Amino acid sequence: MTATDQPGPIRVMLVDDHEVVRRGIVTVIDAHEALSVIGEAASVAEANRRLPAIRPEVLVVDLQLPDGTGIDVMRTARGLDPAPRMLVLTSFDDDAAIRESKAAGAAGLMLKSARSLEIVEAIRAVHAGRSIWPSDHAEEGPELSESDQRIVELIGDGHSNREIADALGIAEKTVKNRVTVILQAHGMQRRTQVAAMVAARRRAGWKPQ
Repeated sequence: MTATDQPGPIRVMLVDDHEVVRRGIVTVIDAHEALSVIGEAASVAEANRRLPAIRPEVLVVDLQLPDGTGIDVMRTARGLDPAPRMLVLTSFDDDAAIRESKAAGAAGLMLKSARSLEIVEAIRAVHAGRSIWPSDHAEEGPELSESDQRIVELIGDGHSNREIADALGIAEKTVKNRVTVILQAHGMQRRTQVAAMVAARRRAGWKPQ
């Protein structure tokens, strides 16, 4: 691989209405060579306007915004193709915030009180397909049937829908429909994101039940 073939830094967009906080987080992110802040916004309206043009790989968003919530921003982001991975960075990690963030498609939630390195690692983990939640709310992912979990593993092994259908003895159309359900359950847009999630889980020693 030549120098020109090297992948660039992960493109990050930050949405937070407190300028001092936002500038501090931008400084933390940009200080890491693997990350780059390519856009900022201080409101839902500004974020929704800028998202289609900026198209970040990771969206870092606060829940409390002056004209709505980070949930509104994440719903807009999910409509992009490709959709960014999303991380909530907030001052509160109550059950409601976590539940709503998951429903909106977020891959994790971090407190603003976290150390700089923890925020950086959370962004990189989310980009790689992992989920990052407070320890007392941690989970391996949405509830899926045994067959759906098997499909997830086969996607992680690089198999096509036809190959998965042959392996499980079901119709290829059925596999396609189940992949759509799996993507929606994980708040993802592409099967490559599922493959990345499986790879990250395996590196972490996770095994399907």
